[in-house]
Amino acid sequence: MYKKILVAVDGSHTSKEALQEAVKMAALTHGTVHAVYVVDTTPLFSYAGYYDPVALTEALRKDGAAALDGARTACKQSDVECAVELIETERLSDDVSQTLQRCAERIGADLVVLGTHGRRGVKRIVLGSVAERFVRFSQCPVLLVRGSEEEDEA
Repeated sequence: MYKKILVAVDGSHTSKEALQEAVKMAALTHGTVHAVYVVDTTPLFSYAGYYDPVALTEALRKDGAAALDGARTACKQSDVECAVELIETERLSDDVSQTLQRCAERIGADLVVLGTHGRRGVKRIVLGSVAERFVRFSQCPVLLVRGSEEEDEA
């Protein structure tokens, strides 16, 4: 059964819904939620001439800490065991889905829970989807929690 449940959090409404699903699953299986926030440092190099990449990275880390505190609180309220981790992309060629994939393999996740942002049409093609790329290469079951772009923009 699903004892090690990895959930990606990013502070969005959709990721909070994904967290709630992960907590529910862990409560049913007496499992552990491993909440992870990925700091994607690769695009920061593109803006290095305009912004201080160190300051941007620190701001992302701060956002990540807040999202992980929220995950810890949600697990505690449901009496579910929780581990939290802030990880960063390692190489310029890395993306969030690859970084999550490595984390899932490293911790031996039995299930990965990801939120989707509900993009359609050209927006989806152009922007892509972390969840979609993750599912393509996943070695374990993945639960996708559908969100909507409107909720995340609010």
